[in-house]
Amino acid sequence: MSFPYTQDLRHSFEPSLRAADLARTAPTLARLKAAVGTGRYAFLDQPDRRDDLAAIREAAARFANFDTILLLGTGGSSLGARTLAALVDGGLGLWPRGGRRLVVAENVDPFGFEKLLATLDLGATGILAISKSGGTAETLAQLHGLLPHLAARVGTAEIAKHVAVVTEPADNALRRLAGRFALPTLPHPPTLGGRYSVLSAVGLLPACLLGLDIEALRDGARQARDAALGAPETSLPAQGAALAVALAAQGHTQSVLCAYADALGPFGQWYSQLWAESLGKDGKGTTPLRAVGTVDQHSQLQLWLDGPADKLFTIVSQASRDKGPRYSEAALGDPALAYLAGRTMGDILDVAARATAETLARRGRPVRLMHVETLDETSLGALLMHFMLETAIAADLFGIEPYEQPAVEEGKILARRYLQGMA
Repeated sequence: MSFPYTQDLRHSFEPSLRAADLARTAPTLARLKAAVGTGRYAFLDQPDRRDDLAAIREAAARFANFDTILLLGTGGSSLGARTLAALVDGGLGLWPRGGRRLVVAENVDPFGFEKLLATLDLGATGILAISKSGGTAETLAQLHGLLPHLAARVGTAEIAKHVAVVTEPADNALRRLAGRFALPTLPHPPTLGGRYSVLSAVGLLPACLLGLDIEALRDGARQARDAALGAPETSLPAQGAALAVALAAQGHTQSVLCAYADALGPFGQWYSQLWAESLGKDGKGTTPLRAVGTVDQHSQLQLWLDGPADKLFTIVSQASRDKGPRYSEAALGDPALAYLAGRTMGDILDVAARATAETLARRGRPVRLMHVETLDETSLGALLMHFMLETAIAADLFGIEPYEQPAVEEGKILARRYLQGMA
């Protein structure tokens, strides 16, 4: 069986300039390998877990009769689910006819919330409320705003058939609310940060509800983890981390992840939170930027090629050659389109990705190529683990702690103070 993805650094940077940083990853890789199975870094242990799958599947079975799943959560509680759901909806919200759909409510925009309520049949909707701490203001506000409407639709006694909760196994506002209505509750691992939680119930319960193979997701992640925790020279995440840190020292302070697949658009959002919130500390880190090809070729490529030389580009692609509609010369009926004759839509996407990467490289822009033959649960699980490891390794190279976000707490404290002081 082939490895779920490939990484090509030939156009990324002069190898000798990142060699020192790559060598410095050896102690980190050894520490991470020794930590597997100990609980020290909880994200490393998720691929091996099977003890939680029965509870996840049982919770999913309770929602078997619902056409729509509404997820209430934000940040790490929602972006992982969006990323996994893109395997079903193509990243475009295009759900299979007759299939179950996932709707994600992440914000507390009252205008959007009213429109959401107007479009949902709550009697046919299962609701997931996810918050690691159980005190996320946005999620609690969404759920409290929704419950009166749900009670009016199905009756207070039936609420527990429609709502499930994922939160830490500790006393918190969300768990207390779950207790009041006898809502089924799954534990969020206490030592697992939200942005690293996609392979826990946080991501796997929505994935299971959509019919995805949750064991394959973890198997892909396990393959990526086990292959990564060896020598730096063969560790794809260590190579990526060394590249990013070496380039940061050269003034490349932005990291663009451009996915040539609509279904990887949400993956770019997930990556952006992971990289930004983990590494943006003590004046260090680089700024993640997400893009989708070919769309962003028509809006950003000019800047990428001819603007500031301050970006590392990661081009992620899936095999698309010979996929999709094929164009015949007779049907095209225009000499100006002769170059499309005999080609497919997937051919266009394939050559666009290759041409963009080559053009960037010719302009001296560092480019990393990542590729999956088939975008499925196994390959996506592997990519998720790759970037979690790459982030953790880069944090060690930068000399920062990647699992907390202390600067964010100030804004939360101020927001609560303002709410309390409103006239």
